[in-house]
Amino acid sequence: MYIEEASPANPGAGEVWIEQAAIGVNYLDVMQRNGAVKIPLPSGLGLEGAGRVTAIGEGVSNVQVGDRVAYATGPLGGYASGRIYPAERLVKLADSLSCEDAAAILFKGITAQYLLKTTYPVGPGTTILLYGVAGGVGALMAQWAKQLGAFVIGVVSKEASVPKAEALGCDAVLVFDPSTLASEVGRITRGSKVDVVYDPIGRLSFEASLDSLRPRGLMVSFGASSGVPSAVELATLNAKGSLFLTRPSLAAHTANDAEYHARAQDVLAAVSSGVIAPRIWERYALSDVAAAHADLEAGRTSGSIILQP
Repeated sequence: MYIEEASPANPGAGEVWIEQAAIGVNYLDVMQRNGAVKIPLPSGLGLEGAGRVTAIGEGVSNVQVGDRVAYATGPLGGYASGRIYPAERLVKLADSLSCEDAAAILFKGITAQYLLKTTYPVGPGTTILLYGVAGGVGALMAQWAKQLGAFVIGVVSKEASVPKAEALGCDAVLVFDPSTLASEVGRITRGSKVDVVYDPIGRLSFEASLDSLRPRGLMVSFGASSGVPSAVELATLNAKGSLFLTRPSLAAHTANDAEYHARAQDVLAAVSSGVIAPRIWERYALSDVAAAHADLEAGRTSGSIILQP
């Protein structure tokens, strides 16, 4: 990655120019940078930001110059001090929410929202296994799942993260060990196992996740920080209890503008009511984005990362 100087552009029809105050960093950015998720090159990076509208193009009526706004989907190009962006994908911010907090929570919040409310409708009596509770998405999911009435078994990568997971409301916390995880889940649930596993780890955790599910449970593989899981024989799902397996994406759950805005407003409402809260782990200058990626990729983070233009 390198910084490139560019002049502000005039927004076209349906577009605005945003002067950004904060930029969110997500693990998908890392996967796009390292080639795990293919994107056309050369390309900018970044899918999340917040700032102020300073110019609008023809036909734009949903926002005005001076509005504080945020966004949490493509087109790519969020790693910038200012950028062109489609007006219809902008979310207006209330005075009570800072640009930094918006950039720290919108992308991760929408991810948590669709996973908990669409991929598997979590509610009272649901038992979930949730990896990465000390991270950005996992922390939001733990808080939100508890508000929805779930019993949450959180998984963290190291012993030092256990108190953080407990503070987020997890009913039980496990330090990840693929050789013992499924048996520990069985112990905690008295043999019932879990209704749904939310697994962003991928290859290292996949078998343990499948073995933690009850019959007809759902395996949600939504990340691959340890690599993409190997192909699954359909007979394996049958043998382990007629399991369901899905590989969802944010893009597929926000492709429609109305659906995108409904999810974003649900996130902002959850923030306003205190159900979930932004947790900024570190702020980096935009010019230090390589260091931010290195910390995220190495698992040193505990919460959201913000880039400051």
